[in-house]
Amino acid sequence: MRITSTGLYLPPRIETAEDLAPRLGRSAAWIRSRTGVAARRVSDLQVEEMAAAAARDALGDGPPPDLLINASTVPRQLVPDTSVFVLRELGLSGVPAFSVRATCLSFLVALNTAAALIAAGPWRRVLVVSSDRGTVGRDFDDPKSAALFGDGAAAAVLVPARPSRLLAFEMGTWPEGAALTEIRGGGVFRHPQDPRTTPQDNLFAMDGPGIYKLARRKVEDVLDRLFERAGVPREAVDRVIPHQASGLAVKAIRRYGFPEDRVVDLVAEHGNCVSASIPMTLATAQRRGWIRPGDLLLLMGTGAGLSVAAALLRWDPGEHPGEEPGVPDEVAPP
Repeated sequence: MRITSTGLYLPPRIETAEDLAPRLGRSAAWIRSRTGVAARRVSDLQVEEMAAAAARDALGDGPPPDLLINASTVPRQLVPDTSVFVLRELGLSGVPAFSVRATCLSFLVALNTAAALIAAGPWRRVLVVSSDRGTVGRDFDDPKSAALFGDGAAAAVLVPARPSRLLAFEMGTWPEGAALTEIRGGGVFRHPQDPRTTPQDNLFAMDGPGIYKLARRKVEDVLDRLFERAGVPREAVDRVIPHQASGLAVKAIRRYGFPEDRVVDLVAEHGNCVSASIPMTLATAQRRGWIRPGDLLLLMGTGAGLSVAAALLRWDPGEHPGEEPGVPDEVAPP
């Protein structure tokens, strides 16, 4: 498997720290110092419309996908699945579609899922889309978390390649962190007919210090397993593509042995765009020339749960006329 193209959708409306400050009762300087976010995009489009815009950018003039994976956090609605609405926006019918939902790690999990499906043989052109409107669920009574989030979407087209450019993937989940990041509503736990349900249940709640403390211990474990599986040293990484969780979280990546100048940091520009964060960072790095063919990329992040995931990817988006289309990837040994 290799990523042959990426797509990006940035809503045109920019909300700066100065714009947001009065609503939070804090200064713009407070927002920037606490979160690292100077601005974010705010969308008037639905998540499936943003996803479709990013998908069109990724697909270009090429053929349609034979599989669509929606890798997003908050759905358009509970039923039917958001992937159905993305297909409709793209004008596609009959293409299999489903969602992989692992909050901020959805794109990484979908990447690994798609690689396995391509290796198994049936799929030859897989479209992965991530789209989130983090600004919709902000709790303005919690300024530090409300100041983090932004909106956006990104997509990637995956095709067979031998050997697979996905060198390794690792993930771990620690449910003792379940209460650290929550939107309690939207399911049976806080159903609209439940008298305990309040509007607050549909807003984002986060214990930032608790997440940071737990994640710091677990990220190192996941990275150790990842590099052992791949058989390469950390020094071989050319560029780190992290989840833009917060300014503090991105700066902390250097503690794991990666120089700051190799870490793509877009928190100040985009904020935390939830599931779209990692693919938006990848697509932006490609467009700005920060990654080159042959580079070894580390994609990594944390998600609600607490979950930690990371992948090593050899960047290789170019044309390969000598590569036989339709030849499945070799399945890597476990």
